[in-house]
Amino acid sequence: MEFKIGDRGVGGENPCFVIAEACDNHFGSTERAIEMARLAKLAGADCVKFQHHLADEEMLPDVPMSDNFDMPLYEFLKQYALTLEQHRQIKAACDDFGITYLCTPFSRTAADEVETLGVSAYKIGSGEMTDLPTLKHISKFGKPMLVSTGMSTFEEIDRTYELLVDLNVELCLLNCVSEYPPDYEDVNLGLIPIMKERYKDAVIGHSDHTPDLYTSFGAVTLGAAVVEKHVILDKREPGPDQSVSIDFTELSSLVDGIRKIQAGMGASRKVNEKESAIRDWALRSLVTTRPIAKGDEITAQSIWSKRPGTGIPASEMDSVIGKVATRDLESNVMLAREDFE
Repeated sequence: MEFKIGDRGVGGENPCFVIAEACDNHFGSTERAIEMARLAKLAGADCVKFQHHLADEEMLPDVPMSDNFDMPLYEFLKQYALTLEQHRQIKAACDDFGITYLCTPFSRTAADEVETLGVSAYKIGSGEMTDLPTLKHISKFGKPMLVSTGMSTFEEIDRTYELLVDLNVELCLLNCVSEYPPDYEDVNLGLIPIMKERYKDAVIGHSDHTPDLYTSFGAVTLGAAVVEKHVILDKREPGPDQSVSIDFTELSSLVDGIRKIQAGMGASRKVNEKESAIRDWALRSLVTTRPIAKGDEITAQSIWSKRPGTGIPASEMDSVIGKVATRDLESNVMLAREDFE
């Protein structure tokens, strides 16, 4: 399964699609958001993703507080959420930088506004994974959808998957755990190959909320075709996503590591071109351990193996023992095939 986001292939044999999730770490500043996009491009990410919040369309004012921040989310969004015009400016900057801009809408109205930006795909957060009416609405835009699956059961994921596949949505499901940050025992990277088998008509990826890089690397080795990671300009700055974010130096290391891991994930057993020269000196050949006179039988006591590997391979030792020397041989010389019969 594969599809395109912009001109970039996602899934199949394509390189892992790396999303830098800017979330709300811009604190409502267009300049900060644009700087995050610039740094994401420099770090090698394929995409930088923002969020479009219309607080009154998204939630009631008295929604329970999350334990990862000390300010009610409704109040935070009222103060810091980006406006549609800010999103337009940020997307224009992303276009200039040459990095894909994506945006998560958190309501039907937000999705309608995001569509006016000309996005090439939609990211859906875990909280909206079971909001089938909104998912069905967004599917009408005819764009790929990347859906996180945190805090969901298989039955709930099945239902969303079947709905979107029936609607012919080009779909990516992201393994995810909605803890901020999560216990590592809850990340369950082993679900990735299970999801690949269970949801064959979807690309499978991983959205990571740990504060470091290890589980993201592990996800790639298990077949994640997309990795999403929260980013922040300064990890010392408090905010609702601070505890699950990496900085842009770490993002660069993440992208570099993912590319190297994928390059190293072949399954071919052969002697590589660069190994051939190493074989010449590193393997062992048969050599004499004592003088052998012409006509004498070659015994286990008169030969052994030493480097380099340019003579008779040590693996042939048993077949050489018992042969008769055709000439006098000195001690500690490489044995040649013409030296015995």
